[in-house]
Amino acid sequence: MLIISLTCIALIALATVLHYEVLSGLSHWLPGLSMRGRAKVLVVVLMVFLAHAMEIALYGSGFHVLANHLGLGGFTGGAHASLSNCLYFSAETYSSLGFGDLTPSGPMRLLAGVEALNGLLLIGWSASYIYISMERFWSRDPARPVP
Repeated sequence: MLIISLTCIALIALATVLHYEVLSGLSHWLPGLSMRGRAKVLVVVLMVFLAHAMEIALYGSGFHVLANHLGLGGFTGGAHASLSNCLYFSAETYSSLGFGDLTPSGPMRLLAGVEALNGLLLIGWSASYIYISMERFWSRDPARPVP
């Protein structure tokens, strides 16, 4: 249980720091670009999506290591804990889509719950950041029609 708990803490920290660095980098880099507000918002959405994909990959790698190298779980129904299955399961869990055809077994079930909570927080943070970016960049965009 100690290994699972430490893995959960490490992945929460890594995903949160990664997310912070992406958003912080965007905040410093975007205002200086000479592009329209709409393009800046598109860059924000794409970079935030990329950050979420990297965070899903972190958790998916964690599931893969726990299942295949440490023997601390797997998937029920005979599904192999291949890297692709672990990444797919991670995307399902991170987005709070829920368990589909893959269900975790053993101690790594705790990591699935933690990933869902962390994903919910990071997705909420992203939504807030995108909203703030839209307010900041669209209000200055002369090409944007006023409703």
